[in-house]
Amino acid sequence: MTENRRILIADDEQTFCYSTGELLRKEGYQCDCVLDANQAIEKLKDGCYDLLIADIKMPGNPELQLIKELPKIARNIPVILITAYPSVKSAVEAIHLSVISYMVKPVDFQQLKKSVLESMKQKKLVQAISHAKQRLKESKKQITILEELLEKRNAQAFNSSIKSFTEFTLSNITASFLDLKNITSILTDDKNESAVCNLVNCPRLEMLSDGLANAIKTLELTKSAFKSKELGHLRIRLEHLIKKTKNV
Repeated sequence: MTENRRILIADDEQTFCYSTGELLRKEGYQCDCVLDANQAIEKLKDGCYDLLIADIKMPGNPELQLIKELPKIARNIPVILITAYPSVKSAVEAIHLSVISYMVKPVDFQQLKKSVLESMKQKKLVQAISHAKQRLKESKKQITILEELLEKRNAQAFNSSIKSFTEFTLSNITASFLDLKNITSILTDDKNESAVCNLVNCPRLEMLSDGLANAIKTLELTKSAFKSKELGHLRIRLEHLIKKTKNV
């Protein structure tokens, strides 16, 4: 879960900021540390982060301004708020913002680790939903193109339609399969491998595996009819995906 996950820590208390960054690096996360909200904004604009850990009272963050402006700077990034001066007002405001956790200093690192892990899971789920949404948008676009080709009612257009439909359908199958594999890592962690296996071996996923196998067989049988490098490469990718799934 920690692989390639990037965290930005923004806190004007240098000891907390740098020591927390170092501890999280030892857990496998990539961490950048800044000492005020303005530096945080620059970092967020320049880089892609999976989580922001921010102090409430740091310079440049009056009335949680950084968190309120966050959707304009970096969309869908979860936030863990840290404060040495807890108040009902800041806690209530946090509820209405994209805040995963509200923690009071001195921060218990084990609790922080737990909150960071939950934040990463949420981020990954948001990404999976975003990818699925984008795929639906692309599918609608592709279907419109196919309908326009079919309206021409000639053999060349018909053959092009079959080829295009096959390519984009198999691409969607592959992407959906990868989404399902990613979801397993959201629902469980590395310590619970049996839960992953139970999910991966569920009947619906088995049906999808069978569908992929049939798609590969069809591509093999029709490779002479549709001489396409793209379809050939897609067949190889599907075969690789099937092998990886069987090894889970």
